[in-house]
Amino acid sequence: MSCRIYTALRDGGLETEPLLELASLLEEWDMSTPATQELLKRPAAQLTTADLTRLGESLLRDSNFEPTFALEPRLWATLEHALEVVERDVRARGITGTLRLISHDWGNGSQAWVEFQGGYHGNGILPIEGSDPQKALMVVADAAQETIMELIWKVWPVCAAHNLGLHAGWEQTPVWRCAGDGTHTVAPIGELP
Repeated sequence: MSCRIYTALRDGGLETEPLLELASLLEEWDMSTPATQELLKRPAAQLTTADLTRLGESLLRDSNFEPTFALEPRLWATLEHALEVVERDVRARGITGTLRLISHDWGNGSQAWVEFQGGYHGNGILPIEGSDPQKALMVVADAAQETIMELIWKVWPVCAAHNLGLHAGWEQTPVWRCAGDGTHTVAPIGELP
């Protein structure tokens, strides 16, 4: 039902029926909200297209709905592009092996993982992380770092000046940071020397 509402909001053609169904369901689950109350008390004939849009967006927020990769393929594409950028850093440090983004059937494609040389590690990446290219770059850099270090049993990437492991950070854009000498930026993600 939430998927129908999301798709209709995205593509147009939102109708009252799925909104009423979700509002009723949320009420049954003791999740009463201003949107559920308005939908269940206001005559459907009085709801305008703008009302349906506003209420549909509210219901999705109230139910903590997040689109899947199947509903929003652009989210996957954003994560793949981020992995291409991170891969430049992997190769710059002499690490070889296949690096790709994967999902699993057992998870209904609800998360992605960075796979390196056929293995992966970590908690996975939620689709919503692909909604912002900069955030996607940080999340994918973290996931790639975790997987690669787990599989090669070495710290990666490493600060040449301090011989310490780098971590993804934020400095107006995603960067690799070192904690040595009070923390400093080594390079933007994708531009390691």
